[in-house]
Amino acid sequence: MRIRVKICGITDLDDALVCVESGADAIGFIFWEKSPRYIDPVVAGHITKRIPPFVTTVGVFVDEKEKEIKDIIKEAGLCAIQLHGKESPSFCKRFEGIKVIKAFRVRDERSVEDIGEYDVSAYLLDTFTEGKPGGTGRVFDWEIAKKVKEYGRIILSGGLTPENVEDAVSAVQPYGVDVCSGVESRPGKKDPVKISQFVELVRRFKP
Repeated sequence: MRIRVKICGITDLDDALVCVESGADAIGFIFWEKSPRYIDPVVAGHITKRIPPFVTTVGVFVDEKEKEIKDIIKEAGLCAIQLHGKESPSFCKRFEGIKVIKAFRVRDERSVEDIGEYDVSAYLLDTFTEGKPGGTGRVFDWEIAKKVKEYGRIILSGGLTPENVEDAVSAVQPYGVDVCSGVESRPGKKDPVKISQFVELVRRFKP
């Protein structure tokens, strides 16, 4: 079982290339303007042109309009989108020809009670924090993630770091893991050493 690694919140080419060289499977760009890791779609597009073809480029959106998302998909050269707001199951079906990841902010088991209504490529589970759609650096109860694996591919997020990712993948055995603040030197700037450590620790996992 090979667990995929996504490094999210990329804001410049140097960080993107460090992720690629470290062996990350995917990199994420945040197009929510209130985020300290927001990136302009044009800048993201310049970066994706330099990314090898087998590395997935993911755009993160929060309650964005359908047309805006589709325009950014083209502008930024995205392979997949991650919907991190209150998007409905029907809204998630409007994007033909591109993979859709639906994020759920987990506070308790009720947070994922409607997960089965979503027909998407994967479900990302992040930690619920009031007023923030993600990137809080806090973990949630991984037992909930284990229970919802029956619905499809689970991407585990929320407070993952080089210090705890081995425990996380061992406990949950998800399809993938997603890290943002846990491999940063400051918001929006990645730490090459932490990225390398994180990816290496995930790769060590043997079921």
